[in-house]
Amino acid sequence: MAALSLRSSVLATNIAVTAASTSTSTSTSSIFLKFRSTSAWAISFSVSPLCCRRPRRMAHSIARATLGLTHPNQIERPKISFAAKEVDLVEWKGDILAVGVTEKDMVRDESSKFQNLILQKLDSKLGGLLSEASSEEDFSGKSGQSTVLRLPGLGSKRIGLVGLGSAVSSTTAYRTLGETIAAAAKSAQASSIAVTLASAEGLSLESKLSTASAIATGTVLGIFEDNRFKSESKTPTLKSVEILGLGTGPEIEKKLKYAEDVCSGVIFGKELVNAPANVLTPGVLAEEAKNIASLYSDVLTATILDVEQCKELKMGSYLGVAAASANPPHFIHLCYKPTSGSVKTKLALVGKGLTFDSGGYNIKTGPGCSIEIMKIDMGGAAAVLGAAKAIAQIKPAGVEVHFIVAACENMISGTGMRPGDVITASNGKTIEVNNTDAEGRLTLADALVYACKQGVEKVVDLATLTGACIVALGPSVAGVFTPSDDLAKEVLEAADVSGEKLWRMPIEESYWETMKSGVADMVNTGGRQGGAITAALFLKQFVDEKVQWMHIDMAGPVWSDKKKSATGFGITTLVEWVQKNSS
Repeated sequence: MAALSLRSSVLATNIAVTAASTSTSTSTSSIFLKFRSTSAWAISFSVSPLCCRRPRRMAHSIARATLGLTHPNQIERPKISFAAKEVDLVEWKGDILAVGVTEKDMVRDESSKFQNLILQKLDSKLGGLLSEASSEEDFSGKSGQSTVLRLPGLGSKRIGLVGLGSAVSSTTAYRTLGETIAAAAKSAQASSIAVTLASAEGLSLESKLSTASAIATGTVLGIFEDNRFKSESKTPTLKSVEILGLGTGPEIEKKLKYAEDVCSGVIFGKELVNAPANVLTPGVLAEEAKNIASLYSDVLTATILDVEQCKELKMGSYLGVAAASANPPHFIHLCYKPTSGSVKTKLALVGKGLTFDSGGYNIKTGPGCSIEIMKIDMGGAAAVLGAAKAIAQIKPAGVEVHFIVAACENMISGTGMRPGDVITASNGKTIEVNNTDAEGRLTLADALVYACKQGVEKVVDLATLTGACIVALGPSVAGVFTPSDDLAKEVLEAADVSGEKLWRMPIEESYWETMKSGVADMVNTGGRQGGAITAALFLKQFVDEKVQWMHIDMAGPVWSDKKKSATGFGITTLVEWVQKNSS
């Protein structure tokens, strides 16, 4: 048994060394993963034969060899058409008529009849069955409540009531209305739906437009299911959604088209985060960026820097993180320029792009380390690239936008960065690495220096950066750090419109004392206290003082533990912010 084990071990080592000998800076085995316009993916392989070379390091040779065993299914996603109409609700023909109602709308008179005119009209047509059924269902219009009934008497096969809460509802409530409609459509196998509000007459034109947009967004994202890696999946049947009672004409149609474009970016971002690390490598992420630029070549250009080019730019901080991985890093830079008119504002969006984070030599261990979902550590990059896709379709005027991602993996090998190493960033500042698991800020350091050199006036970076921010704000709220009150106002207003939750955190300069090193300019982590703040202070060292800068720590809201999938967080806010900066 011992002899057999030794022989097997030697054979395995020889195989690993031979496999590793094919690993060069221009890899002989490559995988390219493509998001089609239908969100379908395809994979192609090119494999060169083994040749006689001097054995090289064995790091990850087995992992590299198995990359092609899993690949996503090609899924054709049906397109949902949206239209704004003014028709008689009782005459509308289709599968489900959904009515958004507040608690006030559900108030009844002494004879238990609805006081709301729309509900009163529908109930009269149904012979009082709607009032009776909603009472039996104990439906009162509270937020989160919904009931779908199959009642004869209307043009629609089913009627649904969806609770909006106690007051004039927010973007979040209307988006939830759309998600509830999507769930009802899946359950009923519906292909056509109409949605209206029981009380829409008091809304301003702007409110009607934003309400229609939020409903459409919620519906599209509610219907979406990422089934690319499942052996079996159902295709959604919903094909058309008509929004009734919120007006008609070019303005609302434009707003619905805007929602569709933003949703395409959000879905793209979700797919990027959901893709496992053995499929979405730094190289594949770069390919996806190039695909976006190719698809929208009239407004987007792509620059992808390889290791040697990054060395020329002296990106020692970024390359130090990437050094342990067999999958080489790729520095991604997309640039959006409008097709006509002058550029008045230049912006940069920078996303953390760790396609997998093991923690390095400070490896993630123990309960709560979440190493099994560390594919999400490129959530910032996904937000940036998702925003790029949406902006390229919307084509805002007067604004130039740079989308920047320093993509790599944080792995473990003999070539990897060690605790105690000193690395030098591209602005010349030196960093003593006292924790290899605080790697995201090291990649962002060089990315921020690069972004500021593009001549931009404002930079926003997004990163799944610290567990400390999740402790502070929980799983649904992202932390915002910026010394600029004006930039904070802009982005937080954009978040209010998009319905995403951001909270401004302090940048406490006195905490920088914990970030000082005895042998270098700084360490990369401070103490446990105020970890999200010290991370922001670290990033601040790599931003030009003339540039307005904001850091968004999105470690909490990037992933839904309940749904076990990506949320697409950040994309709608970024697109809205860029829109606000366009002429």
